[in-house]
Amino acid sequence: MAILEVKVPQLSESVSEATLLEWHKKVGEGVHLDENLVDIETDKVVLELPCPGNGVLAEVLKENGATVHSGEVIARVDDSVAVADATPAEPVASQVAQPVEGAQASYPSGIVMPAAKAMIAENNLNAEAITGTGKGGRVTVQDVQREMAELPASSPVPASPVVLADDVGNRIEDRVPMSRLRARVAQRLIESQQATASVTTFNEVCMKQVLDMRKQHGEAFEKEHGVRLGIMSFFVKAVIAALKRYPILNASIDGGDIVYHGYYDIGIAVSSPRGLVVPILRDADLMTVAEIEKAIHDLSVKAQENRLTIADLTGGTFSISNGGVFGSMLSTPIINPPQSAILGIHATKERPVVENGEIVIRPMNYLALSYDHRLIDGREAVLALRTIKETLEDPAKLLLDI
Repeated sequence: MAILEVKVPQLSESVSEATLLEWHKKVGEGVHLDENLVDIETDKVVLELPCPGNGVLAEVLKENGATVHSGEVIARVDDSVAVADATPAEPVASQVAQPVEGAQASYPSGIVMPAAKAMIAENNLNAEAITGTGKGGRVTVQDVQREMAELPASSPVPASPVVLADDVGNRIEDRVPMSRLRARVAQRLIESQQATASVTTFNEVCMKQVLDMRKQHGEAFEKEHGVRLGIMSFFVKAVIAALKRYPILNASIDGGDIVYHGYYDIGIAVSSPRGLVVPILRDADLMTVAEIEKAIHDLSVKAQENRLTIADLTGGTFSISNGGVFGSMLSTPIINPPQSAILGIHATKERPVVENGEIVIRPMNYLALSYDHRLIDGREAVLALRTIKETLEDPAKLLLDI
């Protein structure tokens, strides 16, 4: 029998510290092996820290919101006490999770996951009305989304109250600290702007052939593979075709060297309750269209549920950002160092275009390729984007590898 130390897990080399989000146990309460004791937020993911053994939580050394580092001891578990004999002690500040400011009601005794808390506060929902269906009765993002979907059309989600200066003589402000992810994203964006000679080139692509293929084979594809046939797999395949033809876009700068990567790890930018994340499709050139669609779907679900691991977000040789899902018509994506290029996809809209001297209506998409001009010349960037365009306009090239 001994005192077991609860330590912060080993973080990745690029992550030096993390924040304790919420303790799920109080001092004196019984705990079980592999039970989640606390949620830890890094600048990339939210990690669950499992209990190292059965016993009683004897001591909590770090409070909610504290900054911690790899290997640091944050609590101790006494495994000499039987779990059944444990009695909760009076809660202390470090053991009581505070609700996100802005929610209409206090949270119930069930655990509310951090992303769900943020969504509850953002949409000004009644937290007590939401039933948790997650592990141990936890309230998840899906529970909040279900609650929002069940609201009657005549009762839209209430907006946060606005206090007008004319009503009370002042204007309110709400100051909240940045999450680690948001702070890291802000830092990386500034670093990218300062460290790269970023230039963006544009082109337009007719999506008719891709959309026709989806319409013709989408139902059979979903029946065979259990996942919908989207357009992202076509973009991934077209990008890989361009990277193979112009490998400098898949390279990176390391000091005074150019590193040419002999593999294709494609980052797919997705939104999550915590902000923008870029999980990686590793060895995407070896994946089939079905495997790409399944991988993107799985990563998107993990992002929404805050289940992405550090490994999911580490690396990448090229990125794709799809602002089109939000209706964006045109943008200039920012490079994700040490990568040297990123493709921005936008909303596909029917527009009049000229074909063979005639005006016709076609589903068009504007593409934006941002690249580091220190490494990539305009010629390679323009030709690579043209390769992506030509491949998408004639998807048969993907099958014939031409």
